[in-house]
Amino acid sequence: MIRLGSLAGYPFEGPRVLGGWTPPAVAAVYAIVYKPEPDARPDRYAVVYVGHSDDLSAERFPFHHPRAACWVERAGGRWKVYVCWYEVPGGLRSHREEIARELGAIYQPGCNEQKFDRAWKDEWIGEYSAPTAGPLTTSRTPDSEAADPTAADVPRPSADD
Repeated sequence: MIRLGSLAGYPFEGPRVLGGWTPPAVAAVYAIVYKPEPDARPDRYAVVYVGHSDDLSAERFPFHHPRAACWVERAGGRWKVYVCWYEVPGGLRSHREEIARELGAIYQPGCNEQKFDRAWKDEWIGEYSAPTAGPLTTSRTPDSEAADPTAADVPRPSADD
């Protein structure tokens, strides 16, 4: 099992070598990964592709998928490509699509044709205020410093409040 995503992440099955994998006939989100430093850091993986499917067995795995050549090139060989998959509990296609978009925005996988920007603009969410929370402290671009690095975390109200 490997966790992919923000915070605690989603519990993906795998990673399994793609070349020897028989995909189950299930709806799932999947990630194609490889080991960028297999000798120095054998437990670390890089995400090169994220997708979702109504039926993994219909995705033309292992190497007939339209983006398979990119996976093999990035990993350095057919037997260096791994797959991870997550069956979303009670998840609809829309849930799988959203998880795939989220993972694409986080990992920026090089073999995905569609890219997602993690930045936000004021007009997308407008001003934010609430009696139980302070202003947002994150910047518009996730990889940069916080908007106000001196701002303290605002504690969440307890159930007794």
